[in-house]
Amino acid sequence: MDTIKIGKFIAENRKAKKLTQEQLAEKLGVTAKTISRWENGNYMPDISLLKPLSTELGVSLNDLLSGEKVEKEQYQEN
Repeated sequence: MDTIKIGKFIAENRKAKKLTQEQLAEKLGVTAKTISRWENGNYMPDISLLKPLSTELGVSLNDLLSGEKVEKEQYQEN
């Protein structure tokens, strides 16, 4: 897993939803510093937060873990 790529993907989608790091953190029950660490690629979200995070960002779990929008035909490759 490319944590930098996933972090950038989280940041892009958060900004597209017009959410601040603080707002996203509040929705997920974490700190804004945690969101920042994810977006910088320093840490990955805890497995228990992957589904809520993907829901808040409006992306699939596969997209989130790939760090990009993935077409259904490409799921096996990624």
